[in-house]
Amino acid sequence: MRPHGDWLLPAASELTPAMIARVIAQRIERLDLHPRTMEKVRSRVDFINAKEAALAKPKISLQRIPYFCSGCPHNTSTKVPEGSRATAGIGCHVMAIWMDRSTSTFTHMGGEGVPWIGQAPFTNEKHIFANLGDGTYYHSGSLAIRAVGRRQRQHHLQDPLQRRGGDDRRPAGRRTALAGGHRAAGRRRGREKIVVVTDEPEKYPSGYFASDIEIHHRDELDRVQRSLRDTPGVTVLLYDQTCAAEKRRRRKRGKYPDPAKRVVINELVCEGCGDCGVKSNCVSVAPVETEFGRKRTIDQSSCNKDFSCVNGFCPSFVHGRRRQPAQAAKGRRREIFRRCRSPRSRRPRRPTGYSSPASAAPAW
Repeated sequence: MRPHGDWLLPAASELTPAMIARVIAQRIERLDLHPRTMEKVRSRVDFINAKEAALAKPKISLQRIPYFCSGCPHNTSTKVPEGSRATAGIGCHVMAIWMDRSTSTFTHMGGEGVPWIGQAPFTNEKHIFANLGDGTYYHSGSLAIRAVGRRQRQHHLQDPLQRRGGDDRRPAGRRTALAGGHRAAGRRRGREKIVVVTDEPEKYPSGYFASDIEIHHRDELDRVQRSLRDTPGVTVLLYDQTCAAEKRRRRKRGKYPDPAKRVVINELVCEGCGDCGVKSNCVSVAPVETEFGRKRTIDQSSCNKDFSCVNGFCPSFVHGRRRQPAQAAKGRRREIFRRCRSPRSRRPRRPTGYSSPASAAPAW
């Protein structure tokens, strides 16, 4: 403020370096310094004003937001049934907030689902979904489940525990996660339900889980969620699917199964409806401009072979065999070339059943 009480700088909003520099320049002018010094001050202020004017010009509104990887488990696991909503937490699944998936708000690590404790008394809504990652569970997420479990008579919450599988350093794997969810949700009261949903149900041997824990394929996710939504108390849904980026890394090292097929889209059959992108939420389903309009194509360089795009109602998908590695094909070409160059391969062979005197000229 000036000595008389009027404002030099605003008391609200931000203070930019340019605003402060202009005020300092005004104060310097009152000191009656050398003209050369004042000229330098004025030139510097002019530079700052020109810079601000350039930054104030309209900017390109194009945005590129982060998204799930191709084949990411969260493309499937963050879906909620019609009429339900979900809250996010710390982890990759927080990106579902800007994907038009009825997911909003997020909280600190370990607070997933806890906001519902404060919201529930003031709404007629009886149930929400709260996304909780496996990394958060090992950090402090079990405390959040326990907190909601203690208030289960008044609140209804489903807590899907997303199992990505991208970090082998986490102790004891799926069994520990399930056992922790079992205890944290207060299973001993007998009012909660735990369900496992996975893309590979066959990998669990008989007796791996308790007899009352159901195992379903991920294609049944919507039906399972609707069932849990109608179940009173705290319900836990463990979604188990390996991280897509981790699959890609392991396949390069030969440590993970690599399906011997790929999916392509026949552009002449495709009508450009985009249902494959809606069903899979996959960034490898890309638009392509053709003479018949915009169609869809599969970006093979980024595809992680999740194959959820084929769930769309579309006849344009074609399943093909995996392309042979370039190195292996090159090795086979070398072997064929070597055999063709071999002297034995150029030696004429005697026709079958032919016999002639030793003095006779060969007939071949």
